[in-house]
Parts: sequence; C-alpha cells; structure tokens
Amino acid sequence: MTSGLDVQAHAKVNLVLEVLERGDTYHEILSIAQTISLHDRLTIEEDDDLTFTCNQPSLVKDNLVVRAAHLLKERANVPAGARIHLDKRIPWGAGLGGGSSDAAATLVALNRLWGCGLPTSTLRDMGAELGADVPLFLLGGTVLLQGRGDNVSPLPQMKETHLVLLVPSSVGTLNKTGALYSRLDATRFTRGQFARAATYALERRGTIPEDLMFNAFERVAFEFFQGLREDYEAFSDIAEKRVHLAGSGPCLYSLCANVDEAMALQERLRNAGHDARTAETTGQSGDA
Repeated sequence: MTSGLDVQAHAKVNLVLEVLERGDTYHEILSIAQTISLHDRLTIEEDDDLTFTCNQPSLVKDNLVVRAAHLLKERANVPAGARIHLDKRIPWGAGLGGGSSDAAATLVALNRLWGCGLPTSTLRDMGAELGADVPLFLLGGTVLLQGRGDNVSPLPQMKETHLVLLVPSSVGTLNKTGALYSRLDATRFTRGQFARAATYALERRGTIPEDLMFNAFERVAFEFFQGLREDYEAFSDIAEKRVHLAGSGPCLYSLCANVDEAMALQERLRNAGHDARTAETTGQSGDA
C-alpha cells in the first residue's frame, strides 16, 4: 500500500454538445469533450477513518469525493480509511466538470492507495453511478460521449490547443443542468451531424473547425444566467474571435493559436475586470 498521494483532477470543455432527443428519464446526447490543464488538487493519505476537508468549506457537505470514497470502500470491502483534502481551483458550477473530475481522481487514487487492483472498466462503471460526467475523466483527452454522457470512447486526440476561459460571476447555481435541460425545446435537438463532422475533422487534421463547435445549451444559457449575454459580448469584443459555452455553462472559452496569444487575451480580459484563466488541452489519463 502507498503511504500518500497527490493527484490532479482536470477540468473539461465540450467542443461539441448535441442533444438528440428527450427520453423518459434523461436526454440522449452526443458530445465531444476535451480535458484541459486547469485542475483541482487532491491530497490523500492513509488513515483509520475516512475524513474529508476542502479549502472551500462550503463544498464539504455532500461532496462527490466523499461519495466516491465510500462507494469504492464498500465495493472493494476495504477496512482502511483515508484523509482526503481537496484544493479546489476549478470554478464550481461553471460547466467545467470539476466535481465529476474530483470523483474520478478519488476513485483512481484510492484504488491505488488501498491496493484494490480494480480495472479501469470497473472504476468507470462505479463512476457512472456517481454522475454522468465522471467516466470521461477516467479516460481523459479527446473523447466521445453518448447516451446520458456516461458512454465514453476515445477519439483521435486534438492537437495541443491553448484556451482562455472567462468565469462569469453567475456560477454555483443549484440544479443548474436539470433546469437548463427543461428549457430545451425541439428546435435545439439535432441528429448528431456536428459530432460526426467534428470526428471526421479530428481524424483528418487533429482539429475541429469552430463552425462545428455547436452547443445545444447556448441560447437557453443566455436566458438562464443573469448577465451571461453581456459577458459573452464583452468577451467577443475583446477577443475579436469566436467564443463558446463550456458544457451547460456559464463559463465561456475561446481557442488561441499559441500560449502568447492566450496570455495576452487573459491580460486584456483581466484589465476589463473579468475573471480570466488560461489553459491548454491535455492527453489521455497518464499521458498528460
């Protein structure tokens, strides 16, 4: 058994996010997601009891990290415990998948710390029980999401790309995703044409043309999040390039040609009073 671990839990953006139809219990989606270098950090050490702390105390209650730890402990019949501390850096409730990534990192780290020896496929099944986004972080890189989002498969990896993220003040809304899904109507449903074309582009060129970076939530997010349209317009004016919604929002992002362009855009956004972060795409888990 390992005495302690320090692991990163990366954020993601959705390069394409299509909603195909409304199901009885969930919406069918087809999405291309990409993990990025922005990350939370988990410090995990062996202990007799299972305890959890966070640098943001408001996130301690009902955290997915704790649920993931208890699930693995129960399924693998582990008698040991662990001290888990989460250094939260990914904005909460912003559409970047931070909570799901934390859960995935917890499963991987405790599987190692406790010597469980469970295969990744088993961890993915467990992750899907915790949340639809958790399995994608157990693979990482450029991935295709199907079903409710928990059916994950690898895609040709996107060439290293730099991004600038703008985090609006209207984050952390409870039950955000469900509320946004309920506002979708048939005009926002598509047939998978954007994801298919984007996959073809990845296979041929390792990039996705921005015209194909469709997000079904974009219009309803502007209506749901107060001030998001103004943030979007300000970001577009300052960047002078395309701006995209991250997941179900409200975080926004723009792609940059290189790190210098990204740093310069971040500075311009910060000078205008915005919370701006830079990041770059990452590879599959273990490769980034």
